[in-house]
Amino acid sequence: MYTAATGMRWPNQVAICEVGLRDGLQNEKKVLSVDEKLELLDMVTGSGIKIIEVGSFVHPKAVPQMADTERVVRQMTRMAGVEYRVLVPNLKGLERAYDAGITKAKLTISVSESHCINNFNQTPLEMMKGFVPCVEYAAKHNIKLSGALSSAWGCAFEGKIPVQQIEKIVLEYLKLGITELSLSDATGMANPRQVYEIGSYMVKTFPQVKWILHFHNTRDMALSNIIAGLQAGITTFDGAFAGLGGCPYIPGASGNIATEDVIHMLHEMGIATGIDLPKAMDTARKAQQMTGSQGESHVLKAGRCEDLTNEKARNQNNR
Repeated sequence: MYTAATGMRWPNQVAICEVGLRDGLQNEKKVLSVDEKLELLDMVTGSGIKIIEVGSFVHPKAVPQMADTERVVRQMTRMAGVEYRVLVPNLKGLERAYDAGITKAKLTISVSESHCINNFNQTPLEMMKGFVPCVEYAAKHNIKLSGALSSAWGCAFEGKIPVQQIEKIVLEYLKLGITELSLSDATGMANPRQVYEIGSYMVKTFPQVKWILHFHNTRDMALSNIIAGLQAGITTFDGAFAGLGGCPYIPGASGNIATEDVIHMLHEMGIATGIDLPKAMDTARKAQQMTGSQGESHVLKAGRCEDLTNEKARNQNNR
């Protein structure tokens, strides 16, 4: 799609991945039951979302909200054409995921040297060596792997991350044969210019990679960052219902960008998602009700632009 007035190019279609069941719930005080998670999952698929991160296979003591992911995976109703993925930290997590019936898993590494050394006493490159057994296991068991670069846009230890540092991790993932990569902003430090410049560089330098952007709305820049990502040529984005979540290891980190806010913005721009927005909003409301958390969804508070227009038309017709 080309807009002559601005010279900007927009995609016709964008893919949204719902990460609310993992990244949205992992920082909530209330731990939802398996039945509640399954109800939310059914609502997510019912809205037309085709990529869903259903949980993580991390140590239950580290993230108790994800302790029942295995039961969720075993009991969930799988819809044709929907990709169900989980986050795994290591080989043990991947083995647990496979035993539960998962065929798509995501590995993640912090791009920040200081973050890795302070928390794990290893550099990111040293930590990535631990992914080799995961890749070997995945190949033997027909599991697809994707990779995430956490704190790619900024780190509390280091501030802005140089593009060269990001590129080193990308190259390591490619050596492992992983070509679907997510640039994650768990700290909420990304800004639109940075996203456009680094995103454009990555798209141009690594055309073989399917890029995904994952933004938190900590400083109210996530939608702007998505616009910058679109301009950079990236068309897949993560979101969490109701804007729930936040990283449990990052003090003050607010939730992910609300899935329904992203869908609403894209639809208003004439960009298709294949998702039923009212149903996605229903999912977000149900998540608010279950968790007791309001999250940070603007469209739930203000309603759709379309609703406002329709209300005005009804009022005029009733005069």
